[in-house]
Amino acid sequence: MALLPRLVARRGVWNLLKTQRACMSAVPQPLVNPDIKYEKLFINNEWVNSASGKTFPTINPATGEKICEVAEGDKADVNVAVNAAREAFRLGSPWRTMDAAQRGHLLYKLADLIERDRQYIASLETLDNGKPYNISYAVDLELVIKCYRYYAGWADKNHGKVIPICGDYFSYTRHEPVGVCGQIIPWNFPLLMQAWKLGPALSMGNTVVMKVAEQTPLTALYIAQLAKEAGFPPGVLNIIPGYGPTAGAAIAEHMDVDKVAFTGSTEIGQLIPVMAASSNLKRVTLELGGKSPNIVLADADMANAVENSHFALFFNQGQCCCAGSRTFVQESVYDEFVERSVERAKQRTVGNPFDSGNEQGPQVDQEQMEKILSLISSGKKEGAKLAVGGNRVGDKGYFIEPTVFTDVQDNMRIAKEEIFGPVMQIMKFKTIEELIERSHDTIYGLAAAVHTQDLDKALYLANSLRAGSVWVNCFDIFDAAQPFGGYKMSGNGRELGEYGLEAYTETKAVCIKVPQKNS
Repeated sequence: MALLPRLVARRGVWNLLKTQRACMSAVPQPLVNPDIKYEKLFINNEWVNSASGKTFPTINPATGEKICEVAEGDKADVNVAVNAAREAFRLGSPWRTMDAAQRGHLLYKLADLIERDRQYIASLETLDNGKPYNISYAVDLELVIKCYRYYAGWADKNHGKVIPICGDYFSYTRHEPVGVCGQIIPWNFPLLMQAWKLGPALSMGNTVVMKVAEQTPLTALYIAQLAKEAGFPPGVLNIIPGYGPTAGAAIAEHMDVDKVAFTGSTEIGQLIPVMAASSNLKRVTLELGGKSPNIVLADADMANAVENSHFALFFNQGQCCCAGSRTFVQESVYDEFVERSVERAKQRTVGNPFDSGNEQGPQVDQEQMEKILSLISSGKKEGAKLAVGGNRVGDKGYFIEPTVFTDVQDNMRIAKEEIFGPVMQIMKFKTIEELIERSHDTIYGLAAAVHTQDLDKALYLANSLRAGSVWVNCFDIFDAAQPFGGYKMSGNGRELGEYGLEAYTETKAVCIKVPQKNS
C-alpha cells in the first residue's frame, strides 16, 4: 500500500497544537488557594467522622506542606457504608424503583454540576495531585464531564434480547445490576478514575462504596457532595478515604460487596482476587500497570513522532499506567530521534503547577519521587547513557527533571520495571520481526503505539502487538466510547464504552412456557 502522505502527518501535528492552544486560551485563572470544603467520610448522603476518630494529612506535592487533615476510614466505616449501599439496593428502594431514564437524568445533572464548578474542581485537583492546572481544567475535567454524560445516555439503552430457542417457549434476557460495587481508585487521575468507575456502575443501577487514594482524596469527596445535590438517593454513593491495607482490604474481603473494581499497581492487583475469593467469590475487574512499547519506524514523520513520544512518556509527570515507556526506534533514524527528543526534554518546563508556563508539576509524593530517583540511579549503574536530566529539582516539593536515557538494553531495570515518572528510555531495533519479539518481552500488555506512514505496517503491528490499546501516529487518545484495559498482567476486564457495562451487569435468562391452542 502506498505511503501515507507526509503532509497529512504534519497537518495532524499542526491541528493538535492549534487545538491545545485554543483550549488553554479558554482556561480561566486558577484558584491558587481553593477552600477545602469536605474532609470527612461520605456515607448515606451524610458527612461523618471515622468510627476510630483517626485522620491523616493530605499533602501539597508542590511544597511538601500539609493541606488539611482528612478522616481515615477503615473496616468499621466500610461496614457502615456497605450496609447503606445494601439498603439502597434492596427491592422497593427509591433507587431500585427509579426509571432507568431517571438514573440517566441524575448522571446528566451531576455532569452539569461538575461543569458549573469546573474552575474550583480543577484548582483543587492541582493542589492535591500536583498536575498542571491547565491540564486539570482542559484535559481531566473535559474527559470527566464527557464520561458521565456518555454513561447517562446508556442508562436506558443497555437491554437484553429475545432469543428464538427450540420448543414452545418464549425466551428473553435481562441485564440487571450486579449489586453493591466496591471500587478502589488511584491517585494519578483522581477525578477521571472516579468517573470511569462511577459512570457505568451508577448508570446500570448499582450502588457504590468507593475507597479513594490517601494521597488525593479531596476532589473525590467534593464530587460526592455534587452527587447529593444532583439528587442521588442516600446510600447509592459512599466515599471512604483511607489506606489500602485497611479500608481497601475491607472492601475486597466484604461478604456483602458483590463486585470489586481496582485500578492501581500490578503488585496490589494480584492480592485483590485472593481477598475476593476468600470471602464470597465476588466479581473482580483490574486495571493495572504497564510498560508499553512506543514504536518509531524509519518512515515515520519525525516531528510528529518526537512530539508524540515526548507526550507519551512525560504526560502527567510520567504517572500514567499506559505511558509509552519503552521507546523503540528503528536504527536508521535512531540518532536523529535521540537528538531531537533530548532537545525537546531540555525545553520542558518544570515548576509550580498553577503557573501556566509550566508543562510539568511535581510527582505525587516523596515516596514516588524517591522510587523514581532510585530507578534513575539503576539505569546509570547498568550502563544506559543519561542524555539529559536525572536529578531532583530544588529542595521543596517533589519535582524531578525530565530525564532521557539512550542506549537502553532490554534487560535493564529501567526497561523492565514500571517507573511511573518522567524518565524516557530509548531503545534501538533493526527489523519489525525483532521488534515484535522484544515488545512482547514483558509481563504487561496495556498499550502500544506505532509511528509510520505505511498503513500496511501500521495494521500489521496493530494486529500483532499484545496490548489492549494500540495508537497509530498518536498517543493517549481517550474517549468515553472507546474501551480501555490490558492483556497479561496489566489486568482483566475493560473500562469505558459499551464493553465497560459488562462488569456492572448480570445477564438473566427468562424462559416462559407458551400454551398451545387446543386442536
